[in-house]
Amino acid sequence: MTTVQSRSTRTPGSTHPWWALAVLASSLFVVVIDMTVLNVAMPAMVEDLHLSSVSQLWVVDVYALVLAGLLIPITSLADRWGRKRMLVAGYTLFAVGSLAVLWVDSPGSVIAIRALLGVGGAMIMPSTLSLIRVVFPDAGQRALALSIWGATAAAGAAIGPVVGGALLEAFSWHAAFLLNVPLMVLAIVGAVWLLPESRSARPGRIDVLGVLLSGGGTALLVYAVKDLGKHGPSYITLALVAIGAIAVAVFVRRSLHQPAPMLDVRLFASPVLRAGVVAALASSIAMIAVLFVGSQWLQVVVGWGPLRSGVALLPLAVGAMIATPFAPALAARTSPRLVLTGGLGVLALGLAAIAVLPMSYPLMAVAFAITGLGTAALGLASALIMGSANDDQAGSAAAIEEITYELGAVIGITFLGSLAAATYRAGLPTDVSATVRESVAGAVGTDWFPVAAESFVRAFSTVGAASALLAAVAGWVVWRLVPPSHQLSDSDH
Repeated sequence: MTTVQSRSTRTPGSTHPWWALAVLASSLFVVVIDMTVLNVAMPAMVEDLHLSSVSQLWVVDVYALVLAGLLIPITSLADRWGRKRMLVAGYTLFAVGSLAVLWVDSPGSVIAIRALLGVGGAMIMPSTLSLIRVVFPDAGQRALALSIWGATAAAGAAIGPVVGGALLEAFSWHAAFLLNVPLMVLAIVGAVWLLPESRSARPGRIDVLGVLLSGGGTALLVYAVKDLGKHGPSYITLALVAIGAIAVAVFVRRSLHQPAPMLDVRLFASPVLRAGVVAALASSIAMIAVLFVGSQWLQVVVGWGPLRSGVALLPLAVGAMIATPFAPALAARTSPRLVLTGGLGVLALGLAAIAVLPMSYPLMAVAFAITGLGTAALGLASALIMGSANDDQAGSAAAIEEITYELGAVIGITFLGSLAAATYRAGLPTDVSATVRESVAGAVGTDWFPVAAESFVRAFSTVGAASALLAAVAGWVVWRLVPPSHQLSDSDH
């Protein structure tokens, strides 16, 4: 494929790429925090808005469904309209949606706001990656920038519960949304001044059928996988999986026969990109599962409040922040193949520690820190994915990476969360009440709590073991896919 450099319009501050990265990473940090704060704020929202169980599911799920469904068409539109413009528009929409929470008075209105934030997230997340690809043309600097980007996402996921707990202790649940407004205003100012405009010289053609196939198929798959984890297999769920998979397959086939498709699926021909996708998917699944199940262990079994539990998860972020800056330099001295595989090995080691160590917090803190060190692989995975594309293909590569992270989050909570629930129920006596069997939270204050707590500890260990196996297998796949001689500069178009 002929490489054509994308058109860029430089702004006064674009000579300072690290300042530009600060804007992109900090905005990502805010978005990721917002995604995790909701879990902490949900009980207060349920009480205030009288959310039914169905409404609670939609409040949580609608963001991911909208984001997943719009990632491909919005990213393609950004390639044509301007990636910086799309990013600023996403910031604005995120701020407006967060401010609108002041007028929320019903379950429907908060679901609508979450959907609006999903649109903003679809505009922000891939645009940050596309612009990093343009701002850092040097492969080595780009790898470091993407490593910082990945560490920012991991830190946001770990720090989100801390921020949420602190806000809820001082204010109402509205503060979890309103926090975004001033931060997004700062992001808009920084983006306008510091970021270059970038467009693809060969933008993908946006067609209605392609939007329906990609958006509808992806959203259906995400919804079906979520429903599968919550309610188990059913004819309807399996039918939705089949319809979604067929829609995505037709979209891929259609894209292969178009000279300028919305998503350049030909990028998957690169084994290096496939290695990056495997590493990113495995890391995302494992991290989300540990945060999800670990938070329940801390709050319900150990008995700590949301704020203290959030602080207890910080070793995950600390480990990521320590290891991330060193990964690209180490990859340059050795090879990306060795460092990425080694990172996944460290991730597997930390997850295995969760599985085998006695479940006391000091030991779990060490396991969390080792797991966080292993997530340094995320940055190199991003470098392999984005480095496999030229500037014109940056939007497609960014969409692929974001879809990978989104699927990782869904799979982590759905399947590993379901594994935890199944293991928990299997460890309970047959004569426990339905409430206790439903969740360990239902056992709090009852005579069954010691038994339920012990069963949940086994469930957490099982999740650690399954995640460790997943990370180890991903490391083996990456080792097979990435050529031994491959260097980061080999991907520099």
